[in-house]
Amino acid sequence: MRIQLSDHFTYGRLLRFVFPTISMMIVTSVYGIVDGLFISNIVGKSAFASVNLIMPFLMALSSFGFMIGTGGSALVSKTLGEGDKDRANRYFSMLIAVTAVAGTLLSALGFIFMRQISELLGASDSLIENCVIYGRTVVVAGAFFMLQNAFQSFFAVAEKPKLGLAVSVLSGVCNIVLDFLMVYVFRMGVFGAALATTISQGVGALIPAAYFLRPNDSLLRLVPAGMDLHALGMACFNGSSEMMTNLSMSLVGMLYNYQLMRYAGDDGVAAYGVVMYVEMIFLSFFIGYSIGCAPIVGYDYGAGNSAELKNLFCKSLVLTAIIGALMTVSAMTLAVPLSSIFVGYDSKLLAMTVHGLRLYSLSFLICGFNVFSSAFFTALSNGPLSALISFLRTLVFESGAVLLLPHLLGLDGIWFAITAAESITLVVSFTLLAKNRTRYHYA
Repeated sequence: MRIQLSDHFTYGRLLRFVFPTISMMIVTSVYGIVDGLFISNIVGKSAFASVNLIMPFLMALSSFGFMIGTGGSALVSKTLGEGDKDRANRYFSMLIAVTAVAGTLLSALGFIFMRQISELLGASDSLIENCVIYGRTVVVAGAFFMLQNAFQSFFAVAEKPKLGLAVSVLSGVCNIVLDFLMVYVFRMGVFGAALATTISQGVGALIPAAYFLRPNDSLLRLVPAGMDLHALGMACFNGSSEMMTNLSMSLVGMLYNYQLMRYAGDDGVAAYGVVMYVEMIFLSFFIGYSIGCAPIVGYDYGAGNSAELKNLFCKSLVLTAIIGALMTVSAMTLAVPLSSIFVGYDSKLLAMTVHGLRLYSLSFLICGFNVFSSAFFTALSNGPLSALISFLRTLVFESGAVLLLPHLLGLDGIWFAITAAESITLVVSFTLLAKNRTRYHYA
């Protein structure tokens, strides 16, 4: 039975609705992970370190798509809740067009300046060529990746999360197959892995575009739409927190790599790459849940349904706590086999990676609450509070921790920085949720 935004959500109905979006986020994260897996085991740890060094910049470029997707989906779902489907479709169409144009321009700039960017990130002589090759090849599809990120959010608004999941799975399988062929069979090295990702991202963007361009039975369709600067500004302002989150995570990732080069050399960057791959999968649960339930929040807020807002808010906190505990236990237990998949060929690097992953995984107990709080305020069209949580969580607290704690704890301080930052942010998140509960009537 089709689940609608206007429904009352039990735990089962809520999980069924958000599951496709969570799965989409996991499959999307597979791109870099599969590339890293093949590169590390087939090409070597030096090439693996190169990919990990340039990856934060590539993720920073894609943050525009997250901004349009999250901020735009909140605006579109709120408009649907107000009963104006035609205006919602015009907003949706304009935002997709803006993403395509902006993505193309940003990708072109990234391609031109990739070597200079690699040098700024600290690439050594042994790493820089692979950084440039991988970065330039992947950035060619930058607009596709941004569109894919935006469509992921809009599939949930359109009440078609399962279709979004199917597209993501197809794109992910395409990436895995092409990685196997280009890296393992044809030995095309870093370029082959990057080309596989580029093609897969094209699949993930063009299929949704074709679906929404044709008549369909969802709530959304791409239609002729002029530029509405006010609506665009609202979407960008409201989604700025998600853009800030992704930009900050990328900048912090660059800072981690810088510190690890100082304290552990190339092996430290490689170990951090494995830790990030595991985090990408685990964090996808929280991000996917938040993106998946945001249209419900936006719809009920637009419809003035405070009872359902309260229901969704309480259930989300319970689910976040349970998932966080399960993830922490899983990461601790599976640290050795997960690390061995990537760097099992080097015992010293494996030991460093396992130790780092176990310390880092403590953050999974806490980070889900902060991710949800930021996304919740975005869905309520309160971009400033959402952006404040995101800004403090990554750019302020985590940056400060990764710079300070190594002086006190050495290499362990780098691995523990994320948990310290998430703990401080949790106080901020809960304070803001408590102060605004009567304003939005969610508790």
